[in-house]
Amino acid sequence: MNILIVIGAGTIGSLIGTLPWYYLGRRLGHDGVRRLAERHGRWLTMHPSDVDAATDRFKRHGTSSVLVGRLIPTVRTLISVPAGVARMPLGTFLIFSTIGTLAWTAALALAGYLLGQAYSVVSDYVDPISTAVLVILVAAYIYRVWTFEEVRD
Repeated sequence: MNILIVIGAGTIGSLIGTLPWYYLGRRLGHDGVRRLAERHGRWLTMHPSDVDAATDRFKRHGTSSVLVGRLIPTVRTLISVPAGVARMPLGTFLIFSTIGTLAWTAALALAGYLLGQAYSVVSDYVDPISTAVLVILVAAYIYRVWTFEEVRD
């Protein structure tokens, strides 16, 4: 495979995947996301005040949030929602998303390229760590749902 085609295809695919989340945030807006937190806060593990705080943070650091957010697993997808809520111009959103996504995709593709046939050796070490991280994340979510306190604000 051509490494440049792999990086390009990965970047384009990732960008296409961000657009529904961006438009969801744009359609719901701040009030809609806040209502979602009021109705389903326990399962989303967030209060309406968390939505307010996230919106304020995003307004202060919008473009850098999108750029850096693209480099962090899970945040990569979710950062699109506050960008839509804040009505970040689509062009700006796509530029900063492209830069972050390109960096992430290139790093993964180059790591795979450099590892080549040695991937199976590396996976012997990475797979148990990945499993442990997943178990910790699921446990943390269950704990947050279990201990979530309904707050009316």
